[in-house]
Amino acid sequence: MKIALLSRNRKLYSTRRLIEAAEARGHEVRVLDVLRCYMNIASHKPTIHYKSEALEGFDAVIPRIGASVTFYGTSVLRQFEMMGVYPLNESVAISRSRDKLRSMQLLARKGLGMPVTGFANKPDDVKDLIKMVGGAPLVIKLLEGTQGIGVVLAETQKAAESVIEGFMGVKANILVQEYIKEAGGADIRCLVVGGKVVAAMKRQAIPGEFRSNLHRGGSASLIRITPEERSTAVRAAAVMGLNVAGVDILRSNHGPVIMEVNSSPGLEGIETATGKDVAGLIIQFIETNSKSGKTRTRGTG
Repeated sequence: MKIALLSRNRKLYSTRRLIEAAEARGHEVRVLDVLRCYMNIASHKPTIHYKSEALEGFDAVIPRIGASVTFYGTSVLRQFEMMGVYPLNESVAISRSRDKLRSMQLLARKGLGMPVTGFANKPDDVKDLIKMVGGAPLVIKLLEGTQGIGVVLAETQKAAESVIEGFMGVKANILVQEYIKEAGGADIRCLVVGGKVVAAMKRQAIPGEFRSNLHRGGSASLIRITPEERSTAVRAAAVMGLNVAGVDILRSNHGPVIMEVNSSPGLEGIETATGKDVAGLIIQFIETNSKSGKTRTRGTG
């Protein structure tokens, strides 16, 4: 197969591993910087050009689209879909998962466990908003934040009011969530491929920090997940429409609650913690499912 890998940096661990896994199985991989792609969209024959060359003959495309380039990245991916190239994750599913508010509304509609979450626009709603999610301590998140950036733990009512009013003062969109204290600064990352959890790790925050992201100094270790946690992760990926997803779960007193569903999960932490060839499993999934024109989107989603 000829595979396009949309990544802005071929030296990143996840990108390198996907290249290695694909080439080890006899496939040809071409890494494309999504921002260097440009498209002819007003044509009966959709095309993508890259450095003055028309891209042709690809069987599958693996999107590794960073959050900061979601809009343009999904546009390029949608063009690949219109050309009949099989996407590992579809453009509409990536857009759905990147919109934190929309994704949480979809998960809630399907009855999946989540922290009590509030969303508001005007500062005069603040006191009732805080009360609605159970009061302080609580977590305040920027809708556009990634890797733990823009996530604040407000331990008192006054602190919560100040932070929320501060974010609203700069017209930032935020979510306000209950703080799951019993999680103890740890979460579980479940890596879902093709409707199965293929690997899981526990991420533990450093002392004095409540964010367990590995980019924030958190540590990763192997963990055995419960059947309920496994089912929650699989269902969350399915609700988003993602074939490959990193589902972040907290262990609360009322069962597993979903923090986030990531459409471009990093592979380094989970492969190191579990010793599993996750990149190889992703390539195997593409081999089994890749088919020209096999996409629900068809440029209309």
